[in-house]
Amino acid sequence: MELVITGLFVGVLFGFVLQRGRVFINSAFRDIVLFKDYVLFKTVAVAVLVSLAGFAIMDLAGVITLAPKPLWWGANLLGSFVFGIGMVIAGGCASGVTYRVGEGMVGAMTAVLGLTIGAYVTAIGFLSGFKTSLQESTKIVAADGSSLTLANILGVDYAVFALVIFVVVVVIWFILARKKYEGDNKWGWLTTGFLIGLVAIIAWPLSAAAGRNYPLGITAGWIGIAKKLLNLTNPEVQLNWIAWLIIGTVVGAFIAALIARELKLRVPPIKRLLITFGGGLLMGFGAVLSGGCNITHILSGVPQLSLGSFLAGISIILGAWLMSYIMFVLPMKKAESEE
Repeated sequence: MELVITGLFVGVLFGFVLQRGRVFINSAFRDIVLFKDYVLFKTVAVAVLVSLAGFAIMDLAGVITLAPKPLWWGANLLGSFVFGIGMVIAGGCASGVTYRVGEGMVGAMTAVLGLTIGAYVTAIGFLSGFKTSLQESTKIVAADGSSLTLANILGVDYAVFALVIFVVVVVIWFILARKKYEGDNKWGWLTTGFLIGLVAIIAWPLSAAAGRNYPLGITAGWIGIAKKLLNLTNPEVQLNWIAWLIIGTVVGAFIAALIARELKLRVPPIKRLLITFGGGLLMGFGAVLSGGCNITHILSGVPQLSLGSFLAGISIILGAWLMSYIMFVLPMKKAESEE
């Protein structure tokens, strides 16, 4: 129990950073299409880079055992594309709607409800057969049966390769940077991205010690909470590490919002609640089908150089761009043509 409860500690840190940094991975991709704004995208990029360096150092030190997600090309493409569509409809990604629950956003609560239901029925409900079939029929592995990564495809050591990538990207970024632009992000994109990456680094060995060898995630935690709620009288069903992470994320966001005086119960119209619920359903289905949500693949899988996570991340972005174009760009163009 003591090891599992460390998930609560990491979750509080994660939720606090997300709320104070105002991190919306949905907006990070959507804002590129709508406003040509890259501030949140840079936040995500910094978080991935910090995680990449941290994971590589821990791998060199023997602190962690790499666990890249498999390449299920069909499931990664379809699931993550649907997830990207869903997060735009819901108004937030898996992590975004989770931490906004702690702020008192009822729309985020209905999105989380949809996410949990969609994930549950896909993981262990009536859609589980479709999920398993698509994953297994489109799975590609390395010659030794391991998950495909950039490192094992090139036949190089992961840690060395990851650190080389980190140094090269940082140097190029530094050379190309012309000015410091903080945007509207409360802590600035650099600080926020660094702190998110740091939380991911802290999370991995603590999670592994509790029997879950992976850094951050979101969707599986909500599934774990649902399992417990559906089996309250069964003492054998306990909250696992990632379920405690979710609880901690909500608590951390609550504390941050309370300190900043941003805690307020906000109830949108019923129509909007139904829309966010539907978006959550799509996210839950897509995340489980693809083997993870935006946090699992982009923040935790890409730093491991997993090809499955790269493909999933690209599909999430494409789905988000398509739905952003349909929901926001097309109506604006139509309004402009009618003026």
